[in-house]
Amino acid sequence: MSSIALIARRELYGYLRSPLGYCIVAAVLCLHGLLFNVLWMDGERPSYDVLQGFFYQSSGFVAAVAVLLAMRLFAEERQTGTEVLLLKSPVPEWQIVLGKFAGAYVFLCGYVLLTAYMPLLVLVNGKVTGGHVAAGYGGLLLLGAAVMALGTFASSLVSSQLLAAVLGGALTITGFACWIIARKVSGGIGGFVGYLDFMESHYLSFSRGIVKFSSIVYWLSVTYVALLAATASLAARRWRG
Repeated sequence: MSSIALIARRELYGYLRSPLGYCIVAAVLCLHGLLFNVLWMDGERPSYDVLQGFFYQSSGFVAAVAVLLAMRLFAEERQTGTEVLLLKSPVPEWQIVLGKFAGAYVFLCGYVLLTAYMPLLVLVNGKVTGGHVAAGYGGLLLLGAAVMALGTFASSLVSSQLLAAVLGGALTITGFACWIIARKVSGGIGGFVGYLDFMESHYLSFSRGIVKFSSIVYWLSVTYVALLAATASLAARRWRG
């Protein structure tokens, strides 16, 4: 088994053995379901609007879970004193980062899977299309990967899980808020900032059942750049150590 798979399995088992992962998923899933019922299942709405509302609302919850799961990836290693094992191991930095990211991302996918009962509720009194559901969940998984990568980078910078969560949350909120900045800035800079926006520019189309290749490239690019930055951060710590 490759080093990446071993590290990913170790991280995944860490979430499965610890009550923290279950507590995060249970708490967020409960709030997610309550808000979906109150905001979108109340009254008579077209099934399309309800499904779009579900995916729109889910983006924030998936992002929150991704940040909370990623905060421990490297920060916990420093808090427990086990980081030296990573820094002294012969495994390349990129494999360590990718393995940790993969383990946390698999757990995040489990959360996303647990939300499937909510779109199914629409079937009680309405209809859903498989294409809309597939596009929506594809967008959620891409968004989750990007936010998880940003959280991994944040965790590689600090020694406190709380600080990692705050920094990862700040990076994520910035991504969601770029459209506000873009509306205040004109010209090429405003257009560039608007392109970086998570929601308006790249996620809303998925929530509406529309898949854009350019948005897929964007999400994969954000994930790659964030993981590359985390790798550089880990390499710098190895060099200083």
